[in-house]
Amino acid sequence: MRNTTKITTAVLAVGALAFGATACGSDSDSDSGAKADPSKPLVVAASPTPHAVILDYVKDHLAKQAGLKLEVKEFTDYVTPNTAVQDGSVDANFFQHKPYLTDFNKKNGTDIVPVVDVHLEPLGLYSKKIKKVDDLKKGATVALPNDTTNEARSLKLLAAHDVITLKAGAGDDATPKDIAKNPKDITFKELEAAQVPRSLGDVDAAVINGNYAVQAKLSPAKDSLALESAKDNPYTNLLAVKKGNESDPRVKKLAKLLASQDVKKFIEKKFDGSVLPAA
Repeated sequence: MRNTTKITTAVLAVGALAFGATACGSDSDSDSGAKADPSKPLVVAASPTPHAVILDYVKDHLAKQAGLKLEVKEFTDYVTPNTAVQDGSVDANFFQHKPYLTDFNKKNGTDIVPVVDVHLEPLGLYSKKIKKVDDLKKGATVALPNDTTNEARSLKLLAAHDVITLKAGAGDDATPKDIAKNPKDITFKELEAAQVPRSLGDVDAAVINGNYAVQAKLSPAKDSLALESAKDNPYTNLLAVKKGNESDPRVKKLAKLLASQDVKKFIEKKFDGSVLPAA
């Protein structure tokens, strides 16, 4: 049975505002690093699916035997889990990939670091109006996540399937301005990542992050018109902590459990190819 704290978007806004006043130098009241009290619960911020689902599996089936108390807090955006780690409201987070984390640290002056890779959520193109990529009509509208790394990732997916051509050198911060050729004159609707699945009925197609696709009851393996390749993919989702807390014995225990064969088998069985365990 799940015992998970859910944080709503309305509450998240307050947390994000509070971070602006505290991120540049406030110290957490909680124990951290090697001096952390191993008897206290490790509080981890996570997206609901698949991250919190995976953590709940660890808590219900593996944590007790490993001597780990685990508390999971669900967040529905891509900002507050990092600000909460930075200001010490939570001990760790599990929701993002390294390119997003690197960009977030650069833009916000945070010092959050990866601990262990856990899984990949393939980014996919979905539609309620067409059956294959080639069916996109001239003047179609395609929704994209608007955060830097996932927008660039979306454009690369479309380029890989010949929908657009990106300018030479377009990298992990590419935007629609970096499109060299757009033969179908596609209009791009940029939305917060969590909102993209809700736009499916209003656009011709949408590029949706894997966790939000699963949450919207879409199967990346079965429902997508185009899907990222898992081979050499840099967007593996990871456990992250504030720099210096990697040595927290509770973090080390959780990292070991998340990398275990038990968790890999759970991911494969639970998500049926929609979420892939890290290699």
